[in-house]
Amino acid sequence: MQSVSEMVQIVGEIHPYIDAFHIREKKKSARELIEIVNQLNANGVPLEKIIINDRIDVAMVARVKGVQLAYHSLDISAVRRVFPSLRLGCSVHSLNEALYAEKFGADYVLFGHIFSTQSKPDVEPRGLEKLREVTTKVTIPVISIGGIDFKHVKKVLKTGVQGVAVMSGVMLADNPLQAVKEYSFQLGLRERGKAK
Repeated sequence: MQSVSEMVQIVGEIHPYIDAFHIREKKKSARELIEIVNQLNANGVPLEKIIINDRIDVAMVARVKGVQLAYHSLDISAVRRVFPSLRLGCSVHSLNEALYAEKFGADYVLFGHIFSTQSKPDVEPRGLEKLREVTTKVTIPVISIGGIDFKHVKKVLKTGVQGVAVMSGVMLADNPLQAVKEYSFQLGLRERGKAK
């Protein structure tokens, strides 16, 4: 498990190669989350690249890019109505959930997990066919997540996703900067130098 200072250091190095960094610290208080945002920003990470998990209050106060909602979060339609300018992502695990998120105001959905992952060892992966089903039925961007290693990227892209979300593949790599560059290369974004 990484300390906040280790995380901040890594994200400070890799942020030129990513579109967004999702702070998913469920046990942290609002004050602690704001402090993480401040540390990231002080280390050169732009606020427009930071996504806060679930905590709409923190996202608004910190003026970050947006918030990632989950099944236990406030309903997306209510959040969209009250905070029309906030960029809203929804974590979904089925086509119906993705369609609901799209209908009620999500800017994008995060769908997974696609492959086996240590973070969810007892849950069956959804796989590429379910991912393809979602990408063909919704019009908002679909970002894939879950066990996506370098060797999976090209197969994942063929489903029509707009990008991939990676946690341990970068954050726990021996060399996170080299890892994010490899993902960027696999995504075909070498010239732009970015990976989701």
